Amino acid sequence: MTSTETRTEAEDSGPSGYAAARLRLLQEGARSGPPRRAALAELTDDWLTGLFTAGSTGLRGVSLVAVGGYGRGELSPRSDLDLLLLHDGGDSRAVAALADRIWYPVWDLGLALDHSVRTPAEARKTAGEDLKVQLGLLDARHLAGDLGLTAGLRTAILADWRNQAPKRLPELQELCAERAERQGELQYLLEPDLKEARGGLRDATALRAVAASWLADAPREGLSDARRRLLDVRDALHLATGRATDRLALQEQDQVAAELGLLDADTLLRQVYEAARVVSYASDVTWREVGRVLRSRAVRPRLRAMLGGGPKPAAERSPLAEGVVEMDGEVVLARAARPERDPVLPLRAAAAAAQAGLPLSLHAVRRMAAAARPLPTPWPAEAREQLVTLLGSGRPTVDVWEALEAEGLITRLLPDWERVRCRPQRNAVHIWTVDRHLIETAVRASELTRRVGRPDLLLVAALLHDIGKGWPGDHSVAGEIIARDVAARIGFDRADVAVLATLVRHHLLLIDTATRRDLEDPATVRSVAEAVGSQGTLELLHALTESDALATGPAAWSSWRGSLVADLVKRVAAVLAGDAPEEPEAAAPTAEQERLAIEAFRTGGPVLALRAQTEPVDPETEAVPEDPEPLGVELLIAVPDQPGVLPAVAGVLAMHRLTVRTAGLRALDLPDEVPGSVLLLDWRVAAEYGSLPQATRLRADLVRALDGSLDIAARLAERDAAYPRRRGTVAPPARVTVAPAASRHATVIEVRAHDAPGLLHRIGHALALEKAHVRVRSMHVSTLGANAVDAFYVTGTQGAPLPPEEALSVARALEEALRE
Repeated sequence: MTSTETRTEAEDSGPSGYAAARLRLLQEGARSGPPRRAALAELTDDWLTGLFTAGSTGLRGVSLVAVGGYGRGELSPRSDLDLLLLHDGGDSRAVAALADRIWYPVWDLGLALDHSVRTPAEARKTAGEDLKVQLGLLDARHLAGDLGLTAGLRTAILADWRNQAPKRLPELQELCAERAERQGELQYLLEPDLKEARGGLRDATALRAVAASWLADAPREGLSDARRRLLDVRDALHLATGRATDRLALQEQDQVAAELGLLDADTLLRQVYEAARVVSYASDVTWREVGRVLRSRAVRPRLRAMLGGGPKPAAERSPLAEGVVEMDGEVVLARAARPERDPVLPLRAAAAAAQAGLPLSLHAVRRMAAAARPLPTPWPAEAREQLVTLLGSGRPTVDVWEALEAEGLITRLLPDWERVRCRPQRNAVHIWTVDRHLIETAVRASELTRRVGRPDLLLVAALLHDIGKGWPGDHSVAGEIIARDVAARIGFDRADVAVLATLVRHHLLLIDTATRRDLEDPATVRSVAEAVGSQGTLELLHALTESDALATGPAAWSSWRGSLVADLVKRVAAVLAGDAPEEPEAAAPTAEQERLAIEAFRTGGPVLALRAQTEPVDPETEAVPEDPEPLGVELLIAVPDQPGVLPAVAGVLAMHRLTVRTAGLRALDLPDEVPGSVLLLDWRVAAEYGSLPQATRLRADLVRALDGSLDIAARLAERDAAYPRRRGTVAPPARVTVAPAASRHATVIEVRAHDAPGLLHRIGHALALEKAHVRVRSMHVSTLGANAVDAFYVTGTQGAPLPPEEALSVARALEEALRE
């Protein structure tokens, strides 16, 4: 059916005909994107025009006006209808009756309506008081009635906007900034709001308003395509959900991708991020230009008075580097600069801008992108040094890097960057896309360059450590290969290339080992030393580990994690210096441990003590932190040896919302005068919310858990059911493996599962310690976002590692139990 036939059906059949024609249009697979939005707007225009005509017989001085998105002719399937009934102040009762004749049919069809009835004077007054109203009226479009009335309002609104631009544009910029603060940046969010987030449709509309002011204009290249792409995604989202929503939730992304004919949700997100990046960059450039123009206007009258009305003075140009100057708050190319003859100029200009904390001029970046020669391979030393300077400039690096990337200069310099550009990370721990995370890591690393002997290697490793995420398989393995190639192309020698490859290959080694392995075990320390190879590489890897974690997000780094990594680095450094780690011996119980054990034996029940742990003294400066951050709480528990201690303790701690970080268990033989054996548990815990519970409450619940009168599983299930469930992605099943050669003294069983209250309680039950003849010697708990990675050091009843077949059997049984 043609669009003309569809409109005729809508006109002939009234509201029901419009509804049928609208539904048919939205179900047409052959028409989507701008043609469908335009057709839907045209269909709606004809229907509303019919309603207006039928209700306005004999009424003059009235018009129906579309404003906002509808005024632009951009109707998504579930868009609001923004309408203004404009009148000249005549017969108010007749105008009110006409409004009812239009509004009620719209409401009857269940369409969202944003409506108003005003005279031109009232519309201008409201626009002057409410910036959002004024923005909507900038897109006013005549639908029906008195065309002269509508044209007069449009002319007046545009004139008001241009006259008031010096005042209203700063208000609009502040409005955009506040919205960005609330909604975040569209180009990095896993569940972005396509309209409200920074770089979304609201910002694209704001750029149109700036252009309408004639004060400044946005970069046009790619902007209309980016805006169209965001609108297409919103259309598909409306059709997939059947709701007027702008938030691209995780559970709808696959369906939206299919609606758009895309491969998968990652492809969808990458397209959204690319579009948002174009809008965000255009916004940055435009608002800088607005600020420059407004400052110039404020200064010009004073200058003219001083110069007696003479010619405008030339802008001052301050040299920054060869071929690069500062002018009017931006970094521009010098008049003598020749980008077609100077392949290092883009990096030199970028480094100079970042060092000065100034933005790169859009014109300068585009000129370099159009004319700059490619760098030879390997790069000259100056190019490598300028890259390192750019990466080491701290926070200003981000904006300068994005300016280069907006014009394609980054992928020209580093072709491997294309695979990580705008690549989403489906991990709640990560707050950035892969490419932005790499730049954030470099920013963090720039703060640690005084800690290492080769800051250049640290900064380049920070830039490349996740470069393998654009390839299948283990990103560390793929990244090592890419890093070797990139480092050689940049111009590093063989020894430096080898160090960079090692840093990329093992950038997760320290944090994974420190949080998941027993640092008292010599095998753990030796394996890390063998992988690292030298003191210098260890020093760099330590700084890279901290930079990477800090750039990942708040959940990836803490004082506790930092203390574990520092402890591991100290032990590995000793091995690399030639001090072989001693085989661990069972430490004699402390006086407090012995006291608790004797009391537990005499009372026949658990006894416990809590003690806060804080940041240690800095070993280099011997300074005590002024406000030490808690690293957790040491929980000592002594209990007569009996089955089920591990699940009982873990369950009670989960009930009290205590997170377990590390846990050690040992059987303690009592003095000769007190025959018997007591289990001693030395755990580190932290409160999820608020303060720690009292030790007496913990002990009371532990007593009940051990005697069977407290059903921990039921209590945890009740608490879980009390929270409203949110639809989302289904967590992958648990995976349990045996870590090969991880320890000479125990078998290491590693559990990877979705983190949830009571997970350790379930694992303790699943291990069925008393039946499998397996004892847990210690466990090391690591949680990142929704993912838990817990390592259990287990032995047989005689204290030796499990035979390989028995270890695999225990792992399989545990995995099956956790998947039920």
